Amino acid sequence: QLPSPFSVFQLIPLMGVLSFAAVGAFSFSVYSLFSKSDVIINKSGNPEPWETVDPTKPQKLLTINQKWKPIEELEDVRKLMK
Repeated sequence: QLPSPFSVFQLIPLMGVLSFAAVGAFSFSVYSLFSKSDVIINKSGNPEPWETVDPTKPQKLLTINQKWKPIEELEDVRKLMK
């Protein structure tokens, strides 16, 4: 038995919402891939990628009142490790 035409029209808003969500998720993935410094595609080219992340630049989508200042002890350890 074929579904009634009215039940097919009820699926149009559902498909619209799902399509919008899928396009939004894909768009955010592409945006993160090309604009965020903490997303890495090729790890073999840089074995320590966390060293190139700028700590003064926020990595979150929305950052409120975040200020970064270095911790002297950790900076001393970093200098000794290199």
